[in-house]
Amino acid sequence: MIGLLSYRKAKVCEIEKKEDSITWLKVNIDGEISKAINYNYITGPINVGDTVIVNTTAVELSLGTGGYHFVIFNYNNESKVIEGKGHIMKLRYTPVQIKCLTAEEEDSKYHDIFNSFTSLDNHICIVGTLHSMLAPIASTIKWMNKNIKINYIMTDGGSLPIYFSNTVRILKEKGIINGTITIGHAFGGDLECVNIYSGLIAAKEILKGDVTIITMGPGIVGTGTKYGFSGVEQGHIIDAVNTLGGVPIIVPRISFKDNRKRHKGISHHTLTVLSEICNTTGTLIIPKLNEEKQDVIEEQISRFTLDNKYRIVYEEGEDVSDAMAYYNLKTTTMGRGFEEDKEYFLALGAVGTYVYKELMREEI
Repeated sequence: MIGLLSYRKAKVCEIEKKEDSITWLKVNIDGEISKAINYNYITGPINVGDTVIVNTTAVELSLGTGGYHFVIFNYNNESKVIEGKGHIMKLRYTPVQIKCLTAEEEDSKYHDIFNSFTSLDNHICIVGTLHSMLAPIASTIKWMNKNIKINYIMTDGGSLPIYFSNTVRILKEKGIINGTITIGHAFGGDLECVNIYSGLIAAKEILKGDVTIITMGPGIVGTGTKYGFSGVEQGHIIDAVNTLGGVPIIVPRISFKDNRKRHKGISHHTLTVLSEICNTTGTLIIPKLNEEKQDVIEEQISRFTLDNKYRIVYEEGEDVSDAMAYYNLKTTTMGRGFEEDKEYFLALGAVGTYVYKELMREEI
């Protein structure tokens, strides 16, 4: 028999932290203490002493979940009644499928907005790939002008529950991002939407922000192959923004510290998406770097003829360091912070700086 799911019975021995939507805890599995997560809205409340079934698959495979098991079932919550409106299922046809009230369905007070929608009217949409791009970009914009309203659309390319993102929780607590939307099978945002198109409409017409950042939650999927990574969605999202009349600002993945050759300079993820997946255009922001590194990036742009398809803008990104320090953000990418992977963060600071300047120019 093929085993796709690994699970064990465990006893809750410690509650480390509890919020409305998520509880971080420790469980005892045959005398071994492990970290676990309970999604309170799915499997109900949890307490020390409860007997639970936990999904151990990712930990056994040493995947990047932070070493957490996930509670599937709590024997102390043997029945739970569905509450509230909504009939759209996420995680459909799985044992943990959940009901959501999406913004666009008929029971929603926002339903008519989607039928009367005509255009995003040049609304600025920042399209990234990694979840670690969110905080540096948003904090740079907010640091430059605290009155700019930033909303975030989380796709289902990584973590599906937005509750798993400490980044989102911190950014909301600090007032750096204002509203959140989860699309596809991602769930838990301030608004739920069926797909990227309705998500973009909701960001502009319901949350009414000045700028929307779109990227997946924690945990990009990669296989080391040309097309086998979940960040490929960036191309489809850029196309969606253009289809609806928005302005796509493209975030490149740039690094000179990643040991993998395919990620040196502009990552093969970005190069593949922009040269082969995306069918429309947009503004690609490149940070101003020293001559040697700038030459590497310009050679890549030329080799993949990106300058024929996109508007390339070179921008300073140094303010990202001050912005992150001001908000006391400790964002890392692949375990590397600003000093360990400076170019990665400078690219994000450049995006934030460019968007700030564009928004200020529009106000003049």
